[in-house]
Amino acid sequence: MIDVIALGELLIDFACLNTDADGYPTMAAHPGGAPANFLAALTKFGAKTALLGKVGTDAFGKMLLGTLEKAGIETRGIVTSDDVFTTLAFVTFDQHGDRQFSFSRKPGADTCLSFEELDLSLIDQAKVFHFGTLSLTDEPARSATYRAVAYAREKGKLITYDPNLRKPLWKDLEEAKKQLIWGLGQADVVKISDEEVEFLFGLGVEEGAKYILDNFGVKLVFVTCGADGCFFRNANASGKVPSLSGIKVIDTTGAGDIFGGSALWKLLQTGKEPQSLTEAELRGIVTFACTSAGLSTTRSGGISSVPEYSEILARMGAKA
Repeated sequence: MIDVIALGELLIDFACLNTDADGYPTMAAHPGGAPANFLAALTKFGAKTALLGKVGTDAFGKMLLGTLEKAGIETRGIVTSDDVFTTLAFVTFDQHGDRQFSFSRKPGADTCLSFEELDLSLIDQAKVFHFGTLSLTDEPARSATYRAVAYAREKGKLITYDPNLRKPLWKDLEEAKKQLIWGLGQADVVKISDEEVEFLFGLGVEEGAKYILDNFGVKLVFVTCGADGCFFRNANASGKVPSLSGIKVIDTTGAGDIFGGSALWKLLQTGKEPQSLTEAELRGIVTFACTSAGLSTTRSGGISSVPEYSEILARMGAKA
């Protein structure tokens, strides 16, 4: 039995370490991709996970498969191809420290995943199906995602979703909005950022969370607000939890994904439906996820930055 299966990109994140006199970056390579980061958190805490995706047979693709295997993520659903190169993402920072993304993905292997290449037996075995929107930017991955989500819903799986908007990957932002909204209409649990709520609906955090619950059939929504923590809402309760304080932030890459995976792990531990969780239960889930995500920013990378469970509990004990 698989607890969570995710579909989407597996890639290399190149993070800027420093720049030379001419402004060119020296970069460090880290394994990543939002669904992979998400699963890495779940796996670290004891969940059984699997990824559906595509990489090249190049050196980076081989390294990524090795990283997933080492992390304990099932790789039978990863397709390898000689025809396309493993997707690369380059993360640089402006003068204010804000991230800027550039992608080597024209096409990248992740966009070339077809529905016929998916191992549907892995979805059959899973309790939860997770997806994002980087697989919705291009065909054939978009159609593969549509059909995989429909298959998972037909099989009665809990559907979780992270819009994960990366504007440079979309040729048309109106098309991006259309695809992100389609995703909301498929999901039971949504992890979305305050910036994505503003982009989609022009609403603030609390109003946006309510709008999503009222209009898309979503049962539970987490709106992450970066350094300002996370707002949560379901049919029973709403509230806000602050972010982890007193830390030295090194790299925020993957923090939102790690939040999502950590929150889902705690949700699964309750054994309850998302819409049935109480305020106290939701506050506990979000506190754990904020602590996990916060600790991940004190080290570099995505997959490699997930903190130990004991480290999170120790930090939460210190907060208490």
